This record gives sequence, C-alpha cells and structure tokens, in this order.
Amino acid sequence: MTSPTDMLRNEHRVILRALVLLEVAAGRLSGGQPLRDGLWEELLDWLRAFADRNHHAKEEQHLFPALGEPGVPTPGGRVSVMLDEHTEGRALLQAMAAGAMGRRVEAARLYGQLLRDHIDKENGVLLPLAETVLDPQSQLLVARGFEKIEMELGPVAVLEHAEAVVDRLAAALGEA
Repeated sequence: MTSPTDMLRNEHRVILRALVLLEVAAGRLSGGQPLRDGLWEELLDWLRAFADRNHHAKEEQHLFPALGEPGVPTPGGRVSVMLDEHTEGRALLQAMAAGAMGRRVEAARLYGQLLRDHIDKENGVLLPLAETVLDPQSQLLVARGFEKIEMELGPVAVLEHAEAVVDRLAAALGEA
C-alpha cells in the first residue's frame, strides 16, 4: 500500500503539471489569443475537483488532524499556514472564474505561484514531518481517510483519472 505522504506527493506532481497548463492558458488569454470554447472552465473545474475537493480535503480532514495527535501545533504553526493557503487558493479560484479577463489572468498567475510555494513547503517540510511523527497505525488511519474521500468523490479523485484529464487538457492546448 502506498503511504499517505507518497499519495500526496503523487498528487502534487499532477497538480504541478496542471499549473503549467493554467499558466499557458493565462498567457494566451493575456496575449489576446483565444482558447478553445470551455477550455478555461475545464481547467478550473479540474483544479476545484482534484486539487481542492480531493487533495486539500485529504490534508484538511485527515493528515492535518493526525499531525495534531503527536503534538504538532495547529494554531499558529505549519498546519495553520497550510490551511490559510488553502483558503487563499480557493479565493483565487473564484477570481479566475469571474470578472474581467485581466483580473482572471492575474489571479491565475498568483494561484500558480501560491500552489508552487505551498507544494514546496509540504514536500520539503510537512510531509517529512508527518513521516517522522506519525506511527504506522496513524498512517494507516490517514490512508483509510484518503480512500474514503476518493470513494465519496468518485473518478475525479482517482490519480489515474486526474492524469488522463490533464493529458487531455495539455493536448487541447497543444502542450502534450
């Protein structure tokens, strides 16, 4: 069985690929180049479904609370920073979905940078910390929680499906 931290790292890899596509799409829009009808919305839908409702939910509902058990501070600590960044990312996703195109493009740029920095912090600090402080039983409980989220969300939460959607979006942008 894949460890919960490895699951999150694998999801990070796919999210980073999607961020490249977001930046390509935003760059085209800012340069006045049209995108295929619905492509921007499909990309945002993927980010909402996979990065937020799946990936961030796994962290918020299962990993972060498990880190509190062995005494990793939540208020004012690393976990609090991660939660604040999830909230900021959600606001930027909303900004990318509505309003003037210039504002959407700027929100996409900010979102991409936020998530890259966020993923660096998680991969470099938080996930190694989790591997150190969570005993095997705790890791198993976190992994089961992750599986529950995937079952509730269905195919959109499955890594292989997420990768296939990113591949399709990349092809639509000519970035395959």
